[in-house]
Amino acid sequence: MIRQYELVERVKAYDPHIDENLLNKAYVFSMKVHGTQKRASGDSYFSHPLEVAGILTGMQLDCATIITALLHDTIEDTVATGEQIEELFGEEIARLVDGVTKLSELEYSKEYSKQAENFRKFLIAMSNDIRVLLVKLADRLHNMRTLHFISKPEKRERIARETLDIYAPLAERIGMQEIKEELETLSFPHVYPDAYESIIKRLDYLHANTEDVRQQVIFELETLFKDAGIEAEIKGRSKKPYSIWRKMTYRSVNMEDQADIVAFRIVVDKSEDCYSALGLVHQKWQSIPGFIKDYISTPKANGYQSIHTQVIGPQQKRIEIQIRSSHMDMVAEKGVAAHWSYKQMSSSKEGQQYRWLQDLLEILEHAADPEEFLEHTKIAMYQNTIFCFTPKGELFSLPSGATILDFAYAIHTKVGEGCVGGKINGKDALLQSRLSNGDQVEILRSAAQRPVENWLTYAKTGKAKAAIRRYIRQKVKDKFIARGRILIEKAHIIEERDFSEKAIVIAAEKMMFEGPDVIYEKLGSGEIFEMQVMEVIFPGLKFEALENLERAPLINELDLNEEGLSLLPIYGFDETKHADLSSCCFPVPGDRIIGLTDNDKIHIHTINCDALALHGEEKWLDLSWHDDAMDLGVYVGRIVIKLDNETGALSSVLGVVSQEYANINNIKFMHKNVDFLWIEVDIEIKDVKHLNNIIVALKVNDRVFKVERYFDQHKMKLEE
Repeated sequence: MIRQYELVERVKAYDPHIDENLLNKAYVFSMKVHGTQKRASGDSYFSHPLEVAGILTGMQLDCATIITALLHDTIEDTVATGEQIEELFGEEIARLVDGVTKLSELEYSKEYSKQAENFRKFLIAMSNDIRVLLVKLADRLHNMRTLHFISKPEKRERIARETLDIYAPLAERIGMQEIKEELETLSFPHVYPDAYESIIKRLDYLHANTEDVRQQVIFELETLFKDAGIEAEIKGRSKKPYSIWRKMTYRSVNMEDQADIVAFRIVVDKSEDCYSALGLVHQKWQSIPGFIKDYISTPKANGYQSIHTQVIGPQQKRIEIQIRSSHMDMVAEKGVAAHWSYKQMSSSKEGQQYRWLQDLLEILEHAADPEEFLEHTKIAMYQNTIFCFTPKGELFSLPSGATILDFAYAIHTKVGEGCVGGKINGKDALLQSRLSNGDQVEILRSAAQRPVENWLTYAKTGKAKAAIRRYIRQKVKDKFIARGRILIEKAHIIEERDFSEKAIVIAAEKMMFEGPDVIYEKLGSGEIFEMQVMEVIFPGLKFEALENLERAPLINELDLNEEGLSLLPIYGFDETKHADLSSCCFPVPGDRIIGLTDNDKIHIHTINCDALALHGEEKWLDLSWHDDAMDLGVYVGRIVIKLDNETGALSSVLGVVSQEYANINNIKFMHKNVDFLWIEVDIEIKDVKHLNNIIVALKVNDRVFKVERYFDQHKMKLEE
């Protein structure tokens, strides 16, 4: 365990101006409040924050970060409070400790929403100060180094999988290659033990048979650069087992075909020497076409710079060589910690490096729920990167497989929303056209263009997907707001009352809604009804006229709004046309639907409706429901029931429907005899699953003989 004076000396070695007294106070405070607590290894718990602080001194981080490391578990695991931390150590350190504390529950959970919400908090804290992430990564690294002390295999696997899925990619994103590789190496055997054992055995064999080649390459490169008068350090490094496994799994590359299982790194003093070094290497050994990557002129999104090349080396072995300056090497290994980037993120260079973080924050701001945010965030973080340029030379990094549409949204959300296509290297391209590394991309726009749902199949980036869904949600919301306003204004007219926007504002406050638009939206979607709002505006009065007013229109009854646009939550037809849900088959969300065109009208049927056979297929439209159609209101589903003709039978049917959280819209008596009743029942439901649940519940009712969903072609045979 690091002693107090040793920790102080470590920090003073790179920062002579530290507040030594404050650092000593933090050491003593943390040791005192953790007291006799023990870790799974049996060591004093205080050894953990001390080791985390030690890891961060290796990154040469500032005194405030080291103190945060010492204190990072005090609020969660001891009697210490945030107020106490601020009083003793100041506002900055209290804020950093609070940021790390909020991340303490960031772990895989059976509750996916909990995991997503914790990740949301993580990104917020990290965006405020990148040092929060650095402390958390050091914390996770020490926990992984001691993971073998945890006795339960399932817990070790959960922690290791979480490390692979969240912490290692975050370390890579901020350029901390050393930490990323160690986290992956420590996690790999716990998550994929069989694969780990297999790769380790094969690596041992390959290294034993290539050691002579490794030594020969290093010797020949050292001689080459010495003769050329260029100072260079030659390093031979083995590829990490997890990296090899990923290539084998996701790129289908055999182990023996991975030239960089043993890679060689040439580190020169100055950046201009990198290209001279590349020339020397290619003069000595034959280069392999298509395997030269220049990350100096086009750095990776995390700031990584280097030249990669593959050559045919001694004994005709294929080898990879990386060439970089000493500064580039430090940045490649230490990432954000190498040059105090957290103090410089406002500069244009750093702004480019952390564009990915700004994209995540934009997704965070507009995501509909935590689960959606986590989905898009993982897309943004985990995919391989390509680099593309605008005609003016501006560089954008995108995930492999990205399209013209993704590039447009990467430039700006407004550019994406108006995108109609583009040009790739001067050639016309569609929205869904995929981009390749180095493409020059020009975006074509139209003022009349608007996002549609099928764009989600074209988009690959989290930013684009989140923006498209946000636009579609807002479009539906606007329709509901417009519809709800009409309904409440109509209610005022019927009751002969003056409509007042101010009264709606007051009603929203009393109903605990965030403004009048929420009332209009809920009215328009059928979530609340006019009577409820009117009773709040005019308390104590009876509204006899309103009691006879029809409820907020069911979605089945919608036609056009005042702007002439269809209000049905369905894609695939001209919204300016009259559209209705057919009463011969009563389609609901979850049904496969087809539209029949009839002049300016669209009649929507289920795919198995006999009415479709009466019309030529040239009049058919393949339609689809909005993703959130089932959440936008209620629909009418019709069923036919044959039940006992005796007292209480109808009442039992009503009870079943009520227990399934549905309302009956209408009942029609079709036929009856001495023993049975045949009735048609219209039920207000959310989707086809809701309707099927009701049908199943009725089938097991003792009073019900038979129940079917209503179709004209499937009318239940009436028995005399």
